[in-house]
Amino acid sequence: MAVDPTIDAEGLLDGITPNDLVAFLVEVSALVLVAIWGWRQGDSTVMRVLAAVAVPVAAGILWSLFAAPRSRFDVRALEVATKVVVLGGAVLAARTILPTPWWWAFLVVVVTNTALLYVGPWGR
Repeated sequence: MAVDPTIDAEGLLDGITPNDLVAFLVEVSALVLVAIWGWRQGDSTVMRVLAAVAVPVAAGILWSLFAAPRSRFDVRALEVATKVVVLGGAVLAARTILPTPWWWAFLVVVVTNTALLYVGPWGR
């Protein structure tokens, strides 16, 4: 399932869809949300910084190993499980951080975007 984008004559990445760009924004947003959530967990500044760094780093490592387009392990079940854990965690973090309409909007974007990565015209 590895994506192999190539650069065309105009310098654009061939094979990158608009949904891929939304997926990238969702992934970056997920890291930001879990970092903010981590910051809010600690009582001391040291614990806040540690949690704000450790949680998104752990999510990023999981993502790079199992869910990234060029992940080290190309196993569909692990990819889906990683997306459920990381994106689900981001939605739960959004629920504690954002006002209700905003975290619902984030949930809808995450579910729609992730579904479109597997089915429909942009499915892989």
